[in-house]
Amino acid sequence: MRHRRCYLNDYMRNHLAMQFTQHFLHTPLFKTSKRIACYLPNDGEMNLQLVIEQIWKMNKTCYLPVLNQLNHRQLLFAQYNTNSRLRKNKFGIPEPIVPTRDTFHALNLDLVLVPLVAFDGQGNRLGMGGGFYDRTLAFMSQREVWLKPKIYGVAYEFQQVSAIRKKAWDIPMHGVLTEIKQYDIA
Repeated sequence: MRHRRCYLNDYMRNHLAMQFTQHFLHTPLFKTSKRIACYLPNDGEMNLQLVIEQIWKMNKTCYLPVLNQLNHRQLLFAQYNTNSRLRKNKFGIPEPIVPTRDTFHALNLDLVLVPLVAFDGQGNRLGMGGGFYDRTLAFMSQREVWLKPKIYGVAYEFQQVSAIRKKAWDIPMHGVLTEIKQYDIA
């Protein structure tokens, strides 16, 4: 799936990102969310730059994941705006340069958009293998219902597979967003 995702040329990647943005901006999920965590694309992931620009225009707040300085195996989230300075983390992924005191736990967000390699119809995702999002969102396994944050994977439609074997530590998503559809998981 990673090869297939990386194989997309720039024209197709931009076209699909535009389709994704047009679809996503009309969803109730976007309209009702004020504090939205996005990501900057890596390894052929769906580019959310157009979504981020709309978040700014609509006076919502955009956040990006940053490696937790106290626990390098988890993520925190930092506000991201047009004035944010970025630096690459140890994985080569740009993140905002902010002091730890200015970062937020996922529990403070309305919506977390999560990149993925593959997904299935049961809300399971295959990530890059580091487990960062699962550890960061592990608090969600403490009870059955959380009002926030909503966790949605972001993928190209072709990344859907019939089934992904769930591991004990996997945190299921509320759904997945692609360039043509929103898959909600009950």
